[in-house]
Amino acid sequence: QTEAEIRIWVADGIAHGMRPWFTKFCGVIHDPRWLRVVEEIYHWHWRSERYLRNEESLARVALVYSQQTAMFYGGPRAQEKVEQHILGAYHALVEARIPFDMVHDGLLNPARLSRYRLLILPNVAALSDEQCRQLRAYVEAGGSLLATFETSLCDEWGVRRKDFGLAELFGASFDGRVEGPMRNAYLRLEHGTRHPLLRGLEAAPRIIHGVWRLAVRPHKPTPAVPVTLIPSYPDLPMEEVYPRVEKTDVAEVYLQSFGRGRVVYFPWDIDRVFWEVLCADHGRLFANAVDWATNEARPVEVQGPGLVDLAYWRQQNSVTLHLVNLTNPMTMKGPYREVIPLPAQRVRMRLPGGERVRRVRLLVAGTEPSWRQQGEWLELTLPSIGVHEVVAADL
Repeated sequence: QTEAEIRIWVADGIAHGMRPWFTKFCGVIHDPRWLRVVEEIYHWHWRSERYLRNEESLARVALVYSQQTAMFYGGPRAQEKVEQHILGAYHALVEARIPFDMVHDGLLNPARLSRYRLLILPNVAALSDEQCRQLRAYVEAGGSLLATFETSLCDEWGVRRKDFGLAELFGASFDGRVEGPMRNAYLRLEHGTRHPLLRGLEAAPRIIHGVWRLAVRPHKPTPAVPVTLIPSYPDLPMEEVYPRVEKTDVAEVYLQSFGRGRVVYFPWDIDRVFWEVLCADHGRLFANAVDWATNEARPVEVQGPGLVDLAYWRQQNSVTLHLVNLTNPMTMKGPYREVIPLPAQRVRMRLPGGERVRRVRLLVAGTEPSWRQQGEWLELTLPSIGVHEVVAADL
């Protein structure tokens, strides 16, 4: 591994609450180049230790991962049917600079979920009746859900249900048909609805669809649907490549309030396709759906160029914001060759309980930046980020 690769892997792990641990197998060191890098990482970790004793994540979004879905629904095709969905959602959240945690589907109890405003279910197909009940209770109490494709269409053993276990939350029922792989299918953006789901897409009358979609029927009329279906049409021969139907009223996203929460359901593979082709429109649509469902200001806002992974933590007498610079042509691969520093980033952090800040430090740069507190918000500008920076605010 190169120095850049070692540093980026360890920095992102530390940012999300891990502890560095390097193991050298065999008592003979044939290549000593990594030793200096590891020594520097451990020295920095030791200097910063008091700010790494995390007691609580301040993320308001959680991404649910489901081992039972991978085992009993995905099986031999788990990479396509499960992993690509969660990887796409994961990458979309990072690209949108939304701090988030991971939650196991065996931990959907109120004690675990009450800290989160939104749960994301990326094709979590296998859910038990009890898990569906827990998710309903979560939404009724004020939480929100964002679900995709076949979420809850199977029980915990992967046995197909006649309808979604979460149909009432989705506001739609499975109509018995899976369409795909689709070619030349599109999504019509209904800008007349003025829905915030379409923010940033104002110049686009339509965008590409996914590869797989479910036929679903709404429980009640939906007159102001922001995203509708333009049905698939042939991709060859060239004389046949034109849409047969320019406009339908078939909803390709379901949005509703339920109890004290909100629910977004995409009956297609928006997350999986984003992982496969990284269509910017899908990433924008997904991030807008997250913002609409959470229905509150993000706990952290970072403005500036580049791809930055965020993690926001509270310690006993401080809060820390980790910013990991993933800007690199090898972001989706292991072999980093160099670190590409980022220019200035403007940061706003919402302080828990509106507490007062006493001091702010940058733990990697080793400096104290200029900052100001505006009500419950801490504001500052980072001049640059190499691999990693940590804003530490003493409370």
